[in-house]
Amino acid sequence: MTRFVFVTGGVVSSLGKGIASAALAALLQARGHKVRIRKLDPYLNVDPGTMSPYQHGEVFITDDGAETDLDLGHYERFTGVHARRSDNTTTGRIYSDVIARERRGDYLGATVQVIPHITDAIKEAVVTDTDGYDFVLVEIGGTVGDIESLPFLEAIRQLRNDLGHENTMCVHLTLLPYIPSAGELKTKPTQHSVKELQNVGLQPQILLCRSDRPIPQTERQKIASFCNVRPEAVIAALDVDTIYACPIAYHEQGMDREVLRYFGLPFETAPDLSRWEKIVRGVREPKGEVRIGIVGKYTALLDSYKSLAEALLHGGISQDVRVHMNWIDAEELEDPSSLEEQLRGMDGILVPGGFGERGSEGKINAVRYARENRIPFLGICFGMQMAVIECARSLAGLKKASSTEFGPTDEPLVGLMTEWARGTELLRRREGGDLGGTMRVGAYPAKLVEGSRVAEVYGRTDIRERHRHRWEVNVHYRDVLEKTSLRFSGMSPDGVLPEVVEYPDHPWFIGVQYHPELLSKPFDPHPLFVGFVGAAKKEHLSREQDV
Repeated sequence: MTRFVFVTGGVVSSLGKGIASAALAALLQARGHKVRIRKLDPYLNVDPGTMSPYQHGEVFITDDGAETDLDLGHYERFTGVHARRSDNTTTGRIYSDVIARERRGDYLGATVQVIPHITDAIKEAVVTDTDGYDFVLVEIGGTVGDIESLPFLEAIRQLRNDLGHENTMCVHLTLLPYIPSAGELKTKPTQHSVKELQNVGLQPQILLCRSDRPIPQTERQKIASFCNVRPEAVIAALDVDTIYACPIAYHEQGMDREVLRYFGLPFETAPDLSRWEKIVRGVREPKGEVRIGIVGKYTALLDSYKSLAEALLHGGISQDVRVHMNWIDAEELEDPSSLEEQLRGMDGILVPGGFGERGSEGKINAVRYARENRIPFLGICFGMQMAVIECARSLAGLKKASSTEFGPTDEPLVGLMTEWARGTELLRRREGGDLGGTMRVGAYPAKLVEGSRVAEVYGRTDIRERHRHRWEVNVHYRDVLEKTSLRFSGMSPDGVLPEVVEYPDHPWFIGVQYHPELLSKPFDPHPLFVGFVGAAKKEHLSREQDV
């Protein structure tokens, strides 16, 4: 029997429901249970694929090609369980599906309403594809009280009756603000948030209370009394210095024991948290440090690069160094005279993905600086494309080299993909078509060149990585570019799509068309980030010796 844990949030947004869900799943996993996590998002977009990074942060990509909420990245990094398209459902997708069914006549002339048709579709999304799991954790996006989340909360209320209260539970995440002038934590926002939840027919069994300091026993008793939960079910979610300490912190507060107790499962034996203890030690007690310059377009909101930042942290853990990330706005590097001031002292330079012409010249300048100064470089997706354009302009004599993404060009080093293969299926796209759901997105195989640096990094030549791009490096320029020192060291299995480029005569310079950060985990760091941070560590030590 699969047990469902519904995680809601109240008082304010951004309390960390995603981290809380992932940490609880990791605790249950450490006790030997098979877990899965999914996310219900109340916005009307079908998926976040067309949303600005400034609006929603990064778009996390699954193996099966879904563009999903960034919380699914947390789920994967904490549990190692690969997310699927079915693990992220939005109001937009629910309404689109229901309207499509109505147009087909599936409802046999009935009046289509929020109840039962929308709520039934939500319930179907929650329970689909969950066989074989001990626990399915379901995070509900937004804040209790928001009008757009009401259908989801109603669907959960119904599901608790459908599946049985003994097989379902609600965890509510709230905030206990500290008022300095009063010298105390305030419980009233939590009381009101729980009352809001009770008004839609949901009674939480556990309250996870965010706080910057321990909760006094008197306040814990007060919350339990007013919110109708056991005192032991009032769990303090104290601020921590690294999110990877959350499983340990929640266990110390008794959260996993309270969940198992509710479901009537054994909880006396302590979970094996050695994995998380080792990770936390790696974060807190590094033996060295490196400084990485990240030249991006969306640096005003770092959630735009959430998986990238975590992957660099994972690489740092593997190399026993602290990674200092210098976020640099690419537009600030469009003036070549600013390069030395911004990039001097960096042990590595990383140019991440992005869309559009804004900041592209700054990224190209950063690539050239890394190449000429022999600084370890990693280019991801758009970053690889900028590396190819820089090579064409600086080394191959193609001064007009550019991307058709920026407009018509005489030298289209990067062009719009019009067709590509997914298994035995041929996918096509036309210029001017819909933006949503039209990219080469999901996990695709690639073949690495034997003896190349990238093959050495991976330790194999057959890889499978997650992609998200509309434009590709133009393979027809391969011969021209390889007359320089650049090498195409990874291609799609059919030899049509460039996947990896590198400079063999550079200490460490690799550009990849895919997004390796999406597969990195603290207990299984991605090889490219292990290699890149390792090269940066070597650069740092070399610079110290020269001083």
